Amino acid sequence: MLFKAGIFVGPSVLGQSKKLTEQVLPDNAQFVVANLGAIGFAYFLFVTSVETDFSVLRKVGKKHVYSAVIGVFFPITTVCIVAYCFKSSIHGNLAKPVGIGSVASSVSVTVFPVIYLILKELRLLSSEVGRMAMATAMVSDVMGIILVFAFVAVKHGQHSGADALWFMISVIVLMAFAIIVIRSVLLWVVDRTPEGKPVDRSYVVLILLGVLVMTFFSDMFGLVFLHASLLLGIVMPDGPPLGATMVQRSRTIVMELLMPFTFAILGLNVDVFAMANYGWSNLEPLFAMVIAGYLSKLIAISAVALFFGVPFKESFTLGLMMNLRGLYEATIFLKWLDEGVSSLCSHILLKMILETPTYTLMLLLTTLMTGTCSALICFIYDPTKQYMTNKRRTIQHTPSGTELSILVGIHDEECVAGLVNLLETSHPTMTSPFAVYAIHLFELVGRAFPVFIDHDKPERPPKYINYKKIHNALKLYQKPRSEYVKLRSYTVATVKRTMHQDICDLALTYKATLILLPFCSKRLDNLAGSEIVRHVYGKQSINSRVLANSPCSIGIFVDKGYHNPIAMQYYHQLFFRRCVVLFLGGADSREALAYADRMASNPEVSLTAIRFLSYNNIGDNEMETKLDDGVVTWFWVKNEGNSRVAYREVVVRNGEETLAAIQALDNDTNELWIVGRKQGINQVLLEGLSKLSENPELGVIGDYVASTDFGSTASVLVVHQQIMRG
Repeated sequence: MLFKAGIFVGPSVLGQSKKLTEQVLPDNAQFVVANLGAIGFAYFLFVTSVETDFSVLRKVGKKHVYSAVIGVFFPITTVCIVAYCFKSSIHGNLAKPVGIGSVASSVSVTVFPVIYLILKELRLLSSEVGRMAMATAMVSDVMGIILVFAFVAVKHGQHSGADALWFMISVIVLMAFAIIVIRSVLLWVVDRTPEGKPVDRSYVVLILLGVLVMTFFSDMFGLVFLHASLLLGIVMPDGPPLGATMVQRSRTIVMELLMPFTFAILGLNVDVFAMANYGWSNLEPLFAMVIAGYLSKLIAISAVALFFGVPFKESFTLGLMMNLRGLYEATIFLKWLDEGVSSLCSHILLKMILETPTYTLMLLLTTLMTGTCSALICFIYDPTKQYMTNKRRTIQHTPSGTELSILVGIHDEECVAGLVNLLETSHPTMTSPFAVYAIHLFELVGRAFPVFIDHDKPERPPKYINYKKIHNALKLYQKPRSEYVKLRSYTVATVKRTMHQDICDLALTYKATLILLPFCSKRLDNLAGSEIVRHVYGKQSINSRVLANSPCSIGIFVDKGYHNPIAMQYYHQLFFRRCVVLFLGGADSREALAYADRMASNPEVSLTAIRFLSYNNIGDNEMETKLDDGVVTWFWVKNEGNSRVAYREVVVRNGEETLAAIQALDNDTNELWIVGRKQGINQVLLEGLSKLSENPELGVIGDYVASTDFGSTASVLVVHQQIMRG
């Protein structure tokens, strides 16, 4: 938005009026905006480099390395060939090898922070192609850093070989100082910080000031000042308490206060009239070089991915992703502008490659390319389509005596006790075994690369992920039941908006019948600000996304037991002894009753099933009623001789009577309410209740029995049956 505002205020629109320009944005104001923009971009590089986990490079495969290498050098070669074909039409510094190399590098190198921010916005971080794109971009980014240093060295070497030599010596000295001295000081800060406590604010302020000091000395020694902030971010110790604190404490200031000046100065130097007056014959070579570079990169990346067995759609999507560009590239263009337009670039030797018309063309082409690629990615690749299965994966349609696959989502230690108790109440046996896949979910903060850990593999998790207590508690539950309960544990650290993809992917991979997710009422996040990953308390949005995309049935569990998370050795002794099923009809209620039927076989569980019917069958759907009758009849015939199972029917006229009947059922002995979410419920039973629901993922009745207004101390399980989407 501010980029557009810069264009609007600049010479392309309002800037055509000199009088208005002098009043709105005089020369001294442009100078201030440019300097603040330079500071903002330096801090932007610092924050993004702190988030970048370069240890991922040790895990990248051949596919990512070959994609990055070929995806860099093939476009460079293509751009050079096109430039040779247009050599008679290229003018100025752009015709020199340094100018051609600059354009070639800008279209060939994909910067990791740019990819990360765009994929995060597109909600593709946790997708298979998204992970592949980020790993490839990481390798490409390292190559780009090397090319930048080589490029600057060549630029210095145009004057004399001694200048290039002194430049390389300065780079080595700066890197050695950062790695040996600065990192040692930062590690000392980490050691002085008590475990579990945030870093002292004075250290945060000093480090942020240190970014400016480093950029000053970098510029004084003749280096590109932006390299200093990048290097300082790289040597920052990752994980809590320091790295994450720097990101959390500085991100808002950088992105909301300083970066708008960077966007503004980029737009202020766009002049479409200058580009139009420049003539197509002068712009054609640059246009051809840029387009050829982007297309060749798309072809190269897609071809390499196809060679390694990636399907065509995913390969093409990967190629589009690697052509995404953003703020970093736009700022590089500004550094090349042939006017020394701002303090952001006037002191750097890499200027005078572009003029205002060519700068405008480069910026507009890059914006157009990113917008086009983003739109094509959204149109071509939808990671949720794979969840649209036409196979029934529900408890109702799972034959008795077969293994029941359950995926359990866990956010924190407090979730474990209730979910384990629910599994125990569900009564796994030798004739009805369970396969439990537990996925421990963290919200990733301060790191850009999502983490997926299979605890059955010899893989060392990142030190900032505390998984042992939860993993050990699950093993403690499974060990005495190993003959009929299989357990496999995973840990996922990713951003909240794509967490549902990891859950659904795992459910699809293991053909899960049921996903169990915890629901917690909103509460304050009391974790220290230094945590790199925060336990997710806004789980409602995750649950809603899983409900919308799940390839199987879902159970959302509201635990009111308030168990002590430390007393994990006692989990196996707890279960819900008295359960009540509220059957209001529809697919979700049928699934809830089928799940409750498994609990009825537990000799320690008493179960009461209540069916709600509308007066004179008003509002009934004939098909739904027949399906409900079939399931209820099956349930009662099966459990008629079971003294621990009771069945009753209640006739109501509206939602008020429904709530009154539920309130009459409440007593201190109830420990678990089981209710269908909403599919197929006769709306007469809910008449007048829609405004009472605050949590749509629980449904109207589920939300009511889970609320504090209802006053029950019993936990609640809301069941949602799989929706066939295939």
